[in-house]
Amino acid sequence: MTTSPTPTTTPQAGGRTAATTRREQILREAARLFAERGFHGVGVDEIGAAVGISGPGLYRHFPGKDAMLAELLVGISERLLTGGRIRVGETAGDPEAVLASLVDGHIDFALDDRPLITLHDRELDRLKDEDRKRVRQLQRQYVELWVAVVRELYPDSSESEARTAVHAVFGLLNSTPHLAALGRQSMEELLRRLAHGAFGALAGE
Repeated sequence: MTTSPTPTTTPQAGGRTAATTRREQILREAARLFAERGFHGVGVDEIGAAVGISGPGLYRHFPGKDAMLAELLVGISERLLTGGRIRVGETAGDPEAVLASLVDGHIDFALDDRPLITLHDRELDRLKDEDRKRVRQLQRQYVELWVAVVRELYPDSSESEARTAVHAVFGLLNSTPHLAALGRQSMEELLRRLAHGAFGALAGE
C-alpha cells in the first residue's frame, strides 16, 4: 500500500500543494477525533467540520474513514522504520550513538503523535487484513533494527534478551498518552532515562 505523507511529515520546499496540505489536515484531525472518541464514534461530517469542509468534500481525498485509518497506521509505521534506518546510517560505527539517536527519535514520535499511539492500541484490528499485515511487517522490521543495534552495543546479551529489552522500552515510551502532563523537556528527560536504564540492565548496570 502506498501512503501519502502522514500529518507530521516535513514538507519539501516548493513541493507542497494545496491538495497535500488539505490531506494532511484531514489526517491530523481524523487521528485526533478517532483517538478521543473511537473510530465508530466519529462521523465523516465531523472530520470535515474540523478542517472547514463539508463531509462529502472529504471523498475527494479519501474514499472513507477506513482509508483514513489505514493511511494513519500504515503511514506512521513506514515513517518510524524509515526514520530509524536514517538514524542508523547517520551514526553508523558507534552503536552507543546509534541507540541514543533511535531513542531520541522514538521519544519525538511518542510525544508528538500520541493520538496515533492510541489509535494503534484501540483500532488496529479494524484495518483490512492486507493493511494490518503491512503494519505488523513494518513493526517487525523496526524492532529488528533496534535489536541489531542493542546486540552490537551489548554483545553478551542474547537475541531474546535484546528483543525483550526493545519491547520493554517501546512499552515505556509508548505509554505517554497515559502519563500525567509534564513539560516537554521534563518528559523527554524522563523517557530518555527510563529507556537507557532498561537497556543498561543488559550490562548489569
